[in-house]
Amino acid sequence: MAEPVRLTFLGGLGDIGRNCAVLESDNRMVILDCGQMFSDETQPGVESIIPDFTYLVDNADRIDGCIVTHAHEDHIGGLTYLLEAIPDLELDFYGTPFTLGLVRHKLGERNLQGRANLHPIADGDRRTIGPFDCEFLPVTHSTPSGLITAFTTPQGVILHSSDFKLDHTPVDGRLTDLPRIGALSKDPGIRLLLADSTNANTPGQSTSESEVGGVLRSIFHEHRDQRIIVGAFASHIHRVQQIAEVAMEQDRTIVTLGRSMKRNVALARDLGLLSIPDRCIVDIADAEDIDPVKTCIISTGSQGEPRSALTLMASGDSRWVSIGPQDTVVFSSHPIPGNEAAVGRVRSGLARQGATIVHSGQVDVHTTGHGKQQELLALHAVADPDLFVPVHGEYEHLIGHAELAIRRGMAPGNVVVATDGDQLLLTDDGISKDGQVSGDYIYMDGSAQALTESILEERLLLGQAGFVSVVAELDLETREIVFGPVVESRGWAAPSERFDLQSGAASEARKAIEEELAKSGDLRDMERVSRRAVGRYVAAATRRRPVIVPIMRAYTPSDSS
Repeated sequence: MAEPVRLTFLGGLGDIGRNCAVLESDNRMVILDCGQMFSDETQPGVESIIPDFTYLVDNADRIDGCIVTHAHEDHIGGLTYLLEAIPDLELDFYGTPFTLGLVRHKLGERNLQGRANLHPIADGDRRTIGPFDCEFLPVTHSTPSGLITAFTTPQGVILHSSDFKLDHTPVDGRLTDLPRIGALSKDPGIRLLLADSTNANTPGQSTSESEVGGVLRSIFHEHRDQRIIVGAFASHIHRVQQIAEVAMEQDRTIVTLGRSMKRNVALARDLGLLSIPDRCIVDIADAEDIDPVKTCIISTGSQGEPRSALTLMASGDSRWVSIGPQDTVVFSSHPIPGNEAAVGRVRSGLARQGATIVHSGQVDVHTTGHGKQQELLALHAVADPDLFVPVHGEYEHLIGHAELAIRRGMAPGNVVVATDGDQLLLTDDGISKDGQVSGDYIYMDGSAQALTESILEERLLLGQAGFVSVVAELDLETREIVFGPVVESRGWAAPSERFDLQSGAASEARKAIEEELAKSGDLRDMERVSRRAVGRYVAAATRRRPVIVPIMRAYTPSDSS
């Protein structure tokens, strides 16, 4: 029997983001991507959500490298957290120059670059990483230089599609390498396919990125007498190229706004992935003397991120741009699921200041970077795998992709739908679930320390209903209340009713504490009964549920000196 191969999914199966998988054979490991997911309004104070790295921490001595398939945050955003979780780990990273350029910057921000060995990959390159022979193929996506990976393993070829689409007229001319996939399917054959499922439930074929350029040209022409501000993903260099080309046709100066936009544009120009002459582009700090109508600002913030450039414009807090009737703002992206409300607020804020808003719900100013059903079927037909595991997507996407493969003719027993934390074992007999590790969400607030679910619950309660504090000082020897209880609140009651409600809550707390003092001298008991008494009073008086914070202190005679 050939050596089995184990696959462990730490994230990306059942949600959009946190993509991270581990391939193992011969007691060695290779990590495939290490991403993050962004928080929403139900997770206040959370900067990012990452996989639980416990499995990697426990097996750090067996890790031989990490392949980063492309530069999106849901595939590289967890790398710094991984290195911080394993302080002694020095890790080899494999990716294209553009992807590694962003990885280098990300690691540098946390002073981790000394623990990373970066290995640039070109299309068609092969590398031996741990126990696997890896071949890297070009794939079209919404950021440059994505890679399909073909792992040659003891159990045959495992093909990982990365995020992909079949764009026959990509802006950079770099096509998904179906011919090489077809050759691999014939010799030696593809044993297992892992494929992007994001658009598995969407019929048809995705629109080519190059078609967006024609839509942008029409928008620029229609609004030629206004300043044009385009919000886009900083990683979407193909979109930036098309925006720049249309702007240059109108003799507009291109202005970058937002740290990530400035950084990514500079990196892409240095690598020859973005063609904009020096005379046609300036930073926002150098655009003050240019006629606004002769500019095109390419900005971050199309997803309504807090403190992003477009969000600051919408609130009137931008250092650089004051919005008015002379502006047309183009949102050249779809809202990521969960971001709809934030994007809506930014659009509304810009509109209130007089700007004309153009977005993808009106015209086709954006196209997806993920293949739809027709493209997925084409990949399956060319790869012709023996076995299939759908990856990258919400659970409904994974199910939809599995059903698509079965309708095409794959035996149901050869398709496995896995979720975060699942371990699969690939053997001579096929593939099956074989173990479970933590697939939990780990919430990060920008530090190296994770937040707990209980902290998030408290933050939500504080934001929704406020808090009520109960402070008292108790003489535990005489069993008397020396001070208080004093009740203070924030975010619970209106100022006009606050005094009466706080007095009523204090009265209830006093009764409960006096009763408990007759039975107990334990401060924890006093906190418990005061919390319950105030909670009952608050609920009855206002039908609200603020956080109750009791603070009981023990009095000693020296306290009065």
